[in-house]
Amino acid sequence: MITLRRSEDRGYADHGWLKSHHSFSFADYLDPAHMGVGNLRVINEDRIAAGTGFGTHGHRDMEIVSVVLSGELAHRDSMGNESAIRPGEIQRMTAGTGVRHSEFNHAQGQTTHFLQIWLLPEATGLAPGYEQKAFDPAEQRGRLQRVAAPDAQDGAIRLNADAALSLGRFDGAESATVALNPRRLGYVFVAEGSVQVNGQRLAQGDAATLDGEPELRLDGGENALVLVFDLAR
Repeated sequence: MITLRRSEDRGYADHGWLKSHHSFSFADYLDPAHMGVGNLRVINEDRIAAGTGFGTHGHRDMEIVSVVLSGELAHRDSMGNESAIRPGEIQRMTAGTGVRHSEFNHAQGQTTHFLQIWLLPEATGLAPGYEQKAFDPAEQRGRLQRVAAPDAQDGAIRLNADAALSLGRFDGAESATVALNPRRLGYVFVAEGSVQVNGQRLAQGDAATLDGEPELRLDGGENALVLVFDLAR
């Protein structure tokens, strides 16, 4: 079964400095029918105006992954990490027993566009942690590249959650087919462009949950960047 979630049906918040689309219930947006998929709890598509950002705030017991699509995100946290996250880079922060951090767009005249992803961790009370790594977009052309996983296989960053994240870029004749585990859930989010997911056209901001599907087929891409999750139920 494939369940579609169209971009225009997501929650939306406009704070002036921040414009955010919520795939699942978050903050003031509450939709009991969309609380997450498996152990995936948040996908926020955020656009931060130049010279603004999230002041220091705290998190606990969550795996938080950031994917910058354009611009730059300045990160600082209570573990002593201070970095800039740029397109092509993946950041994972394990909130565990408690982390405080801030995220700002220091670029002049440029909006930072990024995805904020939250996953339930494998256990509560983990030690806080941080990892950031750059991935070559060329390795995602016409295929799925594993960028985050529990075993950190093939150079992926390590996730302390029963989930894996892959990125793929598809345009024209580029395509990929991967087998799916029927005991798990697949979730596809289109970050850029458009693509066909098992024959159904998804545009930017659209998503599809795959439950019981034997495989995932991605084709017919038009400058598409897709995130593919392998999730525990």
